[in-house]
Amino acid sequence: MIVVHRLRGEEMFLNADLIESIERTPDTVVTLIDGRRIVVSDDPDDIARRVVAYRGAILASAEDLRAGGRPPLVAIEGGEE
Repeated sequence: MIVVHRLRGEEMFLNADLIESIERTPDTVVTLIDGRRIVVSDDPDDIARRVVAYRGAILASAEDLRAGGRPPLVAIEGGEE
């Protein structure tokens, strides 16, 4: 899950695996695979970076588990990596 912000500033956790597309209009519109649209204040490039960081953290955790270690808990929040 990644953190995005609604237009009024409220944080929302979004399942990154459900994102189909992100449009840059006057506002940012995230379209989900079921057709629902969410308008957020975050920049599309920032959202894309969060998705990449989230997926990278999953792959790193999987590799740690495979090697017999215990993966750390990772939170990907808006504007922080």
